[in-house]
Amino acid sequence: MFSSEELAYLRSQPLARLATLGAGEQPDVVPVAFEVDETGFWVGGGATVVTTRKIRNIVAGRRRVALVVDDLVSLQPFVARGVRVYGTAGEPAERIGLVGPGTYVRITAEVSWAWNLDGKPAADEWYETPRTDHSAHS
Repeated sequence: MFSSEELAYLRSQPLARLATLGAGEQPDVVPVAFEVDETGFWVGGGATVVTTRKIRNIVAGRRRVALVVDDLVSLQPFVARGVRVYGTAGEPAERIGLVGPGTYVRITAEVSWAWNLDGKPAADEWYETPRTDHSAHS
């Protein structure tokens, strides 16, 4: 499960980057709008989303995905923060979501890493990135 701090950060961000695995094992990454809850994400949208490479990759059975939500708060001083997730995508489903009615895919988080959600400047050592095993909370 995501912590309350992680959920607050994720809900404050408008975009994620979703990576799926294409034919020939070619990774493909695209920006997506998303919804999040304690255990995962919904991504998708309008009627044409079913023709996108990300959905085609998932429907083809390549369900292992990675998702990153991050932002660069400042360059001077350097302040970056974010959450990285490895998970599994479910079957596309019709629902009303963030961007209206359409086809969405549920991504169940399996492992995640978060860094610097409190927004502190980088110091001599890089940000810690604690790992959360979400399967332990299922």
